[in-house]
Amino acid sequence: MVTTDFRRSPLALTILGLLEDGPLHPYRMQQLIKQWGKDQVVNVGQRATLYKTINRLAEAGLIEVHETTRDHLYPERTTYQLTGAGRAASRQWLAEILSTPRNEFPEFPAALSFLPMISPRTTRDLLTTRRKLLVQRLADRDALIGAAGFELPRVTMLETEHLHAVTEAEIRWIDTILAGLDDGSITWDEREPLEVPDRLESR
Repeated sequence: MVTTDFRRSPLALTILGLLEDGPLHPYRMQQLIKQWGKDQVVNVGQRATLYKTINRLAEAGLIEVHETTRDHLYPERTTYQLTGAGRAASRQWLAEILSTPRNEFPEFPAALSFLPMISPRTTRDLLTTRRKLLVQRLADRDALIGAAGFELPRVTMLETEHLHAVTEAEIRWIDTILAGLDDGSITWDEREPLEVPDRLESR
């Protein structure tokens, strides 16, 4: 059991996973995350966030400095390597994440809970736009996979399969909501707050 109080995150797990194959410097980590398509599931858009997470991992003893190199042509580069504690932590995190669902509080369900703030017509327009973008996202992802031109081991594509399945399921669900908005089975007056039944208020 890992005793560190480090709060895990997708990016922290990714860094530990990358270092399984040997020492890396942060810029190379960012490159590999994008090259391997991990940026579909890990937010690494801001390099400052990557460096902050690396520093936190080092402070927790999960990674350590391997070496610092200096070259007059390039800025100083520090490479990091995995520690025994980091290897144990990554296994524990994987076990916990794979076995136990967690409330992650994404934005979309939160927005759905406040639909009475806008009209059914506006909602329909917005969800129609979202559906188009999701369909395009599926097409882009499929094209990217096809562009690879070779078969990848399925285990390396499971996160992509999951994203694909979740996106398809969301599109199907949006279709049912759009149908309900069209036939009037889902409707409300955005000018008046919806009354919450007493039995729900008491929960």
